[in-house]
Amino acid sequence: MLQFSPASTAAALPPPSIWDKLKGKAKDADMRDRQALARQRLLTLAFGDMETIRMLPNSYAVRHALLSIVFCSSASQELDAVARDWTKPPPDAPFILRIPVEFASIQAARLVAGPYIYLTGEDSYQIALMGVQGLRVEIVSEGPPPPDEPPPPPPPPVLEMPGTFNLELTPGQHVALDVNINSDELDMARMEDGTMVDGMFWGKLDIVHAGDDHHLEFTGTRLPDNEDYKAGFRVDSRVMTKLAVAAKPVTAKCNLSILTPSIQYCDVILSFSALWQPGVTWPPAEKLEDNKIKYFLRAHPGGALEHFETEIVTTALPDPGMVDPNEYIAPRNGYAMSFRDFIPHLMDVLDQLGLSLHARSNFLNNNMHAFAQHKNIAYRFLSQSKIASAIDIAVTTDPCVFTRLFLIFRGLTDEEVGAFAGATEKEANTVNWRETVDWQEDSKDPTLFRILETSVLEVT
Repeated sequence: MLQFSPASTAAALPPPSIWDKLKGKAKDADMRDRQALARQRLLTLAFGDMETIRMLPNSYAVRHALLSIVFCSSASQELDAVARDWTKPPPDAPFILRIPVEFASIQAARLVAGPYIYLTGEDSYQIALMGVQGLRVEIVSEGPPPPDEPPPPPPPPVLEMPGTFNLELTPGQHVALDVNINSDELDMARMEDGTMVDGMFWGKLDIVHAGDDHHLEFTGTRLPDNEDYKAGFRVDSRVMTKLAVAAKPVTAKCNLSILTPSIQYCDVILSFSALWQPGVTWPPAEKLEDNKIKYFLRAHPGGALEHFETEIVTTALPDPGMVDPNEYIAPRNGYAMSFRDFIPHLMDVLDQLGLSLHARSNFLNNNMHAFAQHKNIAYRFLSQSKIASAIDIAVTTDPCVFTRLFLIFRGLTDEEVGAFAGATEKEANTVNWRETVDWQEDSKDPTLFRILETSVLEVT
């Protein structure tokens, strides 16, 4: 144990200033008031790898060696009592307090040669404490570590609470329902793991009055906590109408054209994956299974198709829904440019893929409204293997050459365009799109039975 030099005694403490003797009682009271308003200093107690923070006591403590009794005016204000109260050592266990020299005052650090100042009494504590704003005291003892503080008792369960529902029956007709919600045993405020059941929820409220059956059931999801929802937040029929439009499922606009050298009867069968379902078809298709439809047609040279069931003659068959909805457009697989550059660029790409001027014009005219909604556009074409994983096309004519073009695009803000710095129109012009969509030279042969499919899907 390190010993202090004679300077560590009370005699070495700085004598009171002569000005203290000249101060009156009023100044003494004023000084005490200032000290009370001063910032409280903190004490860090360390025992092994455990630490706790307390208020820094004003004094050490005087303990009788035989009776081990603390003689003090206030045990909560003494270092020894605070440290023993935290660790609760056995009565016969050694208990030593020490301060690392880097945390002690400069005056105390100059008096020792080792890394620690061992507190042996009030004098050594006051010297180590002089002029520091906080203190770290390490406890050296063979006793067990201090026990963990018991968790606070859980709050009482909420078994009853009032409820109010403000409802709009028809536009302009409102009603409020005041109810009392009761639970016999289950806490309505917390789950078993302590999760609070509170906040604002968005969902569906079912109110049933059928004979003797009267019940109310709500199913919903909690809205984010960081959003600012006003106290008068209300959803009316106009908002629900807009939400119904926004919540429409992803829909792809697809057209199927058959090019034949001569009049040909054929069946066209479309089989969809589980991720997609047939939507609106025209002419109406014959449903074979849940995700399988069929057309029986007579194809004419020039692209005309006769649908025998409805006696309709058309030049294309729309079939909805194709790709995996989890497919996205990113700089790794797509390209971005402004709307003004996108339209002529797309015309060049379609020309490279063998579409006639009439087919290119129809493709752009049918989708110009969707393209024009965006200042910037990112797009990509899917390969035939990806399209086939979502929908399979089978015809009863052999041989048949398939050309399937599926364009996915989405609008971008000016900030989002920056992410496509290495995937702009310049890079898109160097892509071999025929290789991307598995284009075949036979698709331009007018003597073969050919199917051209053009599809567009906007993702948000």
